[in-house]
Amino acid sequence: MEYILLVAILFIAELVYFKIADKYNIIDKPNERSSHTQITLRGGGVVFYFGALAFFIYSGFEYPYFFLGLTAITLISFLDDIFTLSNKIRLLIHLISVLLMFYQWDLFSLSWLWIIPALIGVIGTINAYNFMDGINGITAWYSMIVLALLATVNSDIHFIDQNLIIFTMLGAAVFAFFNFRVKAKAFAGDVGSVCMAFIVVFLLGQLIIATGNFIYILFLAIYGIDAVWTIVRRFLKKENIFQAHRSHLYQYLSNEADVNKLYVAFGYGLLQYFIGSSVIALTKESIGIQLGVGVAIIVVLSIVYLILKQNIIKKYVDKA
Repeated sequence: MEYILLVAILFIAELVYFKIADKYNIIDKPNERSSHTQITLRGGGVVFYFGALAFFIYSGFEYPYFFLGLTAITLISFLDDIFTLSNKIRLLIHLISVLLMFYQWDLFSLSWLWIIPALIGVIGTINAYNFMDGINGITAWYSMIVLALLATVNSDIHFIDQNLIIFTMLGAAVFAFFNFRVKAKAFAGDVGSVCMAFIVVFLLGQLIIATGNFIYILFLAIYGIDAVWTIVRRFLKKENIFQAHRSHLYQYLSNEADVNKLYVAFGYGLLQYFIGSSVIALTKESIGIQLGVGVAIIVVLSIVYLILKQNIIKKYVDKA
């Protein structure tokens, strides 16, 4: 019953936000790097935060340092959606938020040799997750898939309060109702994609710490392959990797190859589900087998990705 009530509350909160966004002109105007052609409300992904907030209150304020970090990074992302803040300010708040997450994980009991790589990896993952938010439905659907995988593992291992996962999934489902459509009512904005990334990374880190098994990183394999290889390609072309662009594979598929954006978003999530399910089954095997199969998955995905992307570029981009 509480889940039904939460969905109703989140729907109302989202509709109220739409009124506010419309009144104060919080919109996303299409430009040469956009994958959309119409002016659309921005920041609808704030409902992800509302879902987490509902959990925080419902649970009696569980995971307070995580939630404080989530609040800080969500607020700065929302302000960035409106004013376009300095990269230094955003990076500082991201750093503080991630350190709060680390404190919640009790990571500072480890050597700094672990802290520094973890810091770089987490901040990089959050920003990569944000970069992947470029077409209708992809953030909500992909996130729901990852959260479902985490919930499946949690039902056996119990590394986190299951309601945090469920409440976040319900927030994603509410947003998907308005975004996973041909003409989206609203986009997630940085406030949505960064907030969701922070939650997903926290859950994934909690799982890895609880099990000592890094194989679960493959729960983000599809996003990771697209983000990393896109960064490598842009770096080799001496482009500013922090500048907005539309050279991810999902963008080439949607814009240049003219594949329906909803199919692309659905495909990304579905493929991640199959990989994630394989990872869950793989955890029953020895560490050696896990490592071998995990590396094989990354190699095969990378080869398929690079071939597909190069073919699209040759067929649609180079001829343009």
